[in-house]
Amino acid sequence: MNFNATLIGQSITFIFFVWFCMKFVWPPIMNALESRKKQIADGLAAGDRGKHELELASKKAADNLREAKVQAGEVIAQADKRAAQIIEEAKIAAKEEGERQLAAAQANIAQETNRARESLRDQVAALAVAGAEKILRREVNAQTHADLLGQLKAEL
Repeated sequence: MNFNATLIGQSITFIFFVWFCMKFVWPPIMNALESRKKQIADGLAAGDRGKHELELASKKAADNLREAKVQAGEVIAQADKRAAQIIEEAKIAAKEEGERQLAAAQANIAQETNRARESLRDQVAALAVAGAEKILRREVNAQTHADLLGQLKAEL
């Protein structure tokens, strides 16, 4: 065997192998590498977008939380204001009710006082009549009355 022929045969075989690889093996490998590279780049971009969206969502959540706290403060302030109004209304209503009850009690007292006075007047009148009757019974003398009537006739 000749060394040069072997070297030339091996060179031709190597060139054919390189051509075959460049024509049939290399493109699918390169396509696979490119698609993998694109997939990795898309994944990294999606991760960056996700991170950015997470930051935006965190900011939005913080803003919503601040807004909710402000609204809650407003609601609490309104509730406190309404509670104060209700308390004032209740105080006014209680005062009016107290004044009404006081007026009713005073009217009732005046009415009871008048009844007691009338009752006392009736009792005093009854006592006066009874006393006068006792006095008259003791001092009425038929002879004295007859003499007085006689004097009156004479004078007239």
